[in-house]
Amino acid sequence: MMKNSKNSILLVDPEFDPATAPDCSLLLKITGDSFSYAIIDKNNKQLKAVFDQQECEDISFSLALALKQDNYLGLPFRDIKTSVYTRNTIAIPDELYAEDDLNSYAKFFTEEQSGNLYVQPFAKYGFTAIFNLQQFIEDTLDLHMADAKRFEQNAPVLALAAAAGSSSFLLDFTVGSVNVLLQKDGKLVFQNTFDIENAQEFHYYLALLIQELLIDTGIEVLMSGMIHENDDYHTCISSYFNHTTFNLPPANDIEKAILEDMPAHYYSSLLALDLCV
Repeated sequence: MMKNSKNSILLVDPEFDPATAPDCSLLLKITGDSFSYAIIDKNNKQLKAVFDQQECEDISFSLALALKQDNYLGLPFRDIKTSVYTRNTIAIPDELYAEDDLNSYAKFFTEEQSGNLYVQPFAKYGFTAIFNLQQFIEDTLDLHMADAKRFEQNAPVLALAAAAGSSSFLLDFTVGSVNVLLQKDGKLVFQNTFDIENAQEFHYYLALLIQELLIDTGIEVLMSGMIHENDDYHTCISSYFNHTTFNLPPANDIEKAILEDMPAHYYSSLLALDLCV
């Protein structure tokens, strides 16, 4: 079953029974301009539902409205994982990380937000992320999803990178942004999210990154999210690199029949959230 409305889409397995929610995991990905969720039946290893809303002018309002009105989000899931956009996040190299002095890192945050600090280690890449959330989003999640495990906003793309080649360039798109990750020889070189109005602005950032980071044209390029074959973004990327592929969803053991009529790479980073621990 597919439902479309302005800037959003809902895909649901017609055989999904909400009464089976205690056997299911909910994945909720919140970016600066979109949010999406997936419901996975862990017993039967099936993707049961996917929702995606793009171009959210006020992500806090859109999220709060969905949590109040979307019947699926109120189900009693077995577990919930959410990655949350925030301007207040910092990556501390493991050799400099001091667990007993977390508050000292908060002085580098640029915005007044929640007083709760979250810590997420990324052992593969040798750093620990420390972040907090916008107060309204924190309160909204506490009200509706108090037990949800909260991950740093870049965690899904880092999970995709961990499954990619040791030298690879990942680009994960929403309609209005792109999350960029570069790794060389298994080491994280760069990661950041850029707001992009159009393909011309994206071209500027891409050319700058290639120049400043000395990205080889032969590197493996993996694209996911809101990008289409032969659209302006894809054409721009292909003009610089020799090996470009769409980054398909991880978790090959999960049946994804509801995505058969959709480009599967749309939801790769959302489903990668299931790999985060």
